[in-house]
Amino acid sequence: MSTPTHHEHKDHAPSSIGCMVLTCSDTRTQETDTSGQLIRKLLEEQGHTVIGYYLVKDDPAQIQLWIARGTSNEHVQAIIINGGTGISRRDSTFEAVDEMLEKRLSGFGEIFRYLTYQEIGSPAIITRATAGIINGRILFSIPGSENAVRLAMQKLILPELGHLVKELSK
Repeated sequence: MSTPTHHEHKDHAPSSIGCMVLTCSDTRTQETDTSGQLIRKLLEEQGHTVIGYYLVKDDPAQIQLWIARGTSNEHVQAIIINGGTGISRRDSTFEAVDEMLEKRLSGFGEIFRYLTYQEIGSPAIITRATAGIINGRILFSIPGSENAVRLAMQKLILPELGHLVKELSK
């Protein structure tokens, strides 16, 4: 008896996932939020549905409120947050998210930092990108730069999104 390969697991994964996109920023507007727009574009190009897109201040209470709203929506299967993962005084997304995670996917942050290191070198240590499970939903929290968004979405999130949602439904 053989065990299924990771490719076989992905073959049975849903191809369209309902996603919520949050941009955490004190300075961006919907017109200037190129990273949030990029996430939406990449999701839709891959056949996923953007259930909601919101711009919130980098304030832990606001971030947690919007995460709770997303996890209470039966159509949202994944939440992708960008911004607030650095170490400046106002960067509080990591703390807000980490407090809520029921399970952590440590490998996401580790691999994201490794891939970032390959592109930009030692500044990769500054990012606190993370992922995990909240209320039966997958959540990714990534930096707000367009390059970081493109890297995370193309190399990690989009290739595994359906597979992760399938695993959560078991």
